[in-house]
Amino acid sequence: MPPVAIRAALLLAWALLSSAPALAAAPSFPVQVVAAIPHDPDAFTQGLLFHGGALYESTGLYGQSSLRRLDPATGRVLSSRALAKPYFGEGLALAGDHLYQLTWREGRVFVSRLSDLAPVRELPLATEGWGACTLGHDLVVSDGSDKLFFYAPETMALRRTVSVTDAGEPVVRLNELESIGGMVWANVWGDTRIAVIDPASGRVLAWVDCAALAAGVTKTSPDDVLNGIACDPATGRIWVTGKHWPKIFEIKVPGLPFGHPGGTRRQP
Repeated sequence: MPPVAIRAALLLAWALLSSAPALAAAPSFPVQVVAAIPHDPDAFTQGLLFHGGALYESTGLYGQSSLRRLDPATGRVLSSRALAKPYFGEGLALAGDHLYQLTWREGRVFVSRLSDLAPVRELPLATEGWGACTLGHDLVVSDGSDKLFFYAPETMALRRTVSVTDAGEPVVRLNELESIGGMVWANVWGDTRIAVIDPASGRVLAWVDCAALAAGVTKTSPDDVLNGIACDPATGRIWVTGKHWPKIFEIKVPGLPFGHPGGTRRQP
């Protein structure tokens, strides 16, 4: 192509890009509290899930990390297993009848029996571990960046990755994850909002605003942030909590048009 033609093509492309509408930021929906139950304020919550009438929790910090089963009516710890001191517990997911507990920087995934929390095996993790959930046949993992990693849970073989964006900008510090209504809900470290993410495109379709919950929590450290999402798809109940928070909140999100338990995916 002659230089003049190249310049004309570049100018046309720039004009088209300049006139294209910018991607709109995802809308935000405030939560409403349905109920609140006590939560161990010593628990540095890294992962939370619901299954079979119980809540399961992964807690962090070196020398304090654990895997727990909780009573969702009272918050009482029904059973617990401590991690060895060199490990910092992180995100938690359920695949089949096994719990998958990430470690932060130790490159390991601990697989435990759901029935009694007994360890079964260890698997490798190529990145830092922050959050985890299962979506279909994938184990979805965050590492604190803007990426979601989709693994085969049996082997931790990487299947694909997706970059998470809102209004075209990367959303970083992705933390605890939960799959709800075909979407991935993600805590963002230090943010009082939860991102509702389309797992195919990585686009944030909505924000679940939990600022009202955080405002009522007395923090003992800057690290005591919103973290922990659990969902019962059979009933639609959703719970959230935070690191060292004294309560677990059951919430609902009026007006949220997608990402509901058992709901169908619908683009805004």
